[in-house]
Amino acid sequence: MDQILILDFGSQYTQLIARRLRSLRVYCEILPFSTPAADIRARAPKGIILSGGPSSVYDQSAPKPDAAIYKMGVPVLGVCYGMQLLAHEHGGKVSKAAKREYGLSKLTVLKGSSIFKGISGSFSVWMSHGDEVKKVPAGFRVTARAGSADISAMENPGAGLYAVQFHPEVHHTEHGTKMLENFARSVCGYKERWSPASFLAGSIAEIKRQAGGKSVICGLSGGVDSSVAAVLAHRAIGKKLRCIFVDTGLLRAGDRERMTEVFRDKFGYSLKIADASALFLGRLKGVTSPERKRKIIGHTFIEVFDREAKKISDAAYLLQGTLYPDVIESVSVKGPSAVIKSHHNVGGLPAKMKMGLIEPLRYFFKDEVRELGRSLKIPEPVLMQHPFPGPGLAIRVLGEVTPERLKILREADRLMREEIQAAGWYSKIWQAFCVLLPVRSVGVMGDERSYEYTIALRCVSSVDGMTADWSKLPHDLMHKISSRIVSEVRGVNRVVYDITSKPPATIEWE
Repeated sequence: MDQILILDFGSQYTQLIARRLRSLRVYCEILPFSTPAADIRARAPKGIILSGGPSSVYDQSAPKPDAAIYKMGVPVLGVCYGMQLLAHEHGGKVSKAAKREYGLSKLTVLKGSSIFKGISGSFSVWMSHGDEVKKVPAGFRVTARAGSADISAMENPGAGLYAVQFHPEVHHTEHGTKMLENFARSVCGYKERWSPASFLAGSIAEIKRQAGGKSVICGLSGGVDSSVAAVLAHRAIGKKLRCIFVDTGLLRAGDRERMTEVFRDKFGYSLKIADASALFLGRLKGVTSPERKRKIIGHTFIEVFDREAKKISDAAYLLQGTLYPDVIESVSVKGPSAVIKSHHNVGGLPAKMKMGLIEPLRYFFKDEVRELGRSLKIPEPVLMQHPFPGPGLAIRVLGEVTPERLKILREADRLMREEIQAAGWYSKIWQAFCVLLPVRSVGVMGDERSYEYTIALRCVSSVDGMTADWSKLPHDLMHKISSRIVSEVRGVNRVVYDITSKPPATIEWE
């Protein structure tokens, strides 16, 4: 299969480049910036993209690619830091900008550029850089400027080298997707129309090969990710798939019941429900740190699986619905990107666990998983569920997790989801949930003074979870949700609405 390779130099937007290309039906993978040219050549890419990054090309430890990539005969596109690299390594001049440029800037396209094919005039682009190209290398020409002097794009078609100082992958950049399409299809000659379904036969065959006739345990949560992973595995190994649902005590209202109704009764899968709620809540007692919560839950989750696995004599593998954003935000597996937070289902298994790991969705985004699920004929109500984090309600109860506080949050969350669904807004929102804040405030209820908890509503719109904006719910809907929570949930006297985008915030509060 044809592909574009992206070398990661640490940009917070590297994964967005991959997301934009995939939305164009162009298959791509992300590799560390230090990947040897021989390894890249072995993959026979149609093109290479150098991502942005926080470094300066003049730093002693500045990340640089294997210089042989420029002689491979495939087009190279440098983005932001990638442009500065191209200029610096080919004899141009890069220097510290008088003022760091961050945010929107007006770009003017010059004539005759392959990257800007079909795009002309001036428009807004997203900048994020401290250095700038002052002089292009010999053989290059300037193809766009921001202002009257700034060199914002350059290219040397004869050498197959192209560069832009801004970030075409960020949605704030007008025509950014078109620019990436121009590079992939016009410059690199990428002709195929990739889709997640293209991986269907290969994924099933790979799961069967990995399992090797042994049983595979699936950590089935009932969410989109584990459901699609389970159906894939069931296609591959049938009854050798043994599904386990762990009741952590951190579930939403109705989650456990839905598991039995859908996967045991409707799909007919082998399903064991392991109630470990007392174990999880006991270990979380007194813990307030978000990272400690995640680690405790992750370790306990795997421990429970290890215990259940010993009851299945030929269990050799654990199937997980790990997605690309989980990997991105957990550990810098592809390059020098910053670690944001850990997830319980990535980062490796402890040595004591005697099972291997099968993650067929590890490099898919959420919408791609849903598309794959449709090709597997999975019902829409399952596919269109909002994301629910592995640590569950523990990271939505800020501060210590107690049975009392979980009960308050669980009931508030149930009421909120009921109202959103009744109003026809559920499918318009990427993720909707409640957060129990660790503060009490004064209120008046029934002519008496109250001193109770605050619930924060969090509803966001997104495509892949990498960026998100808060959902503009109708005021009457927010009023109804607030009224029901305050009236029906004992212990709450105030409801607020989170109107922060990602970035700068994350979608979850912890």
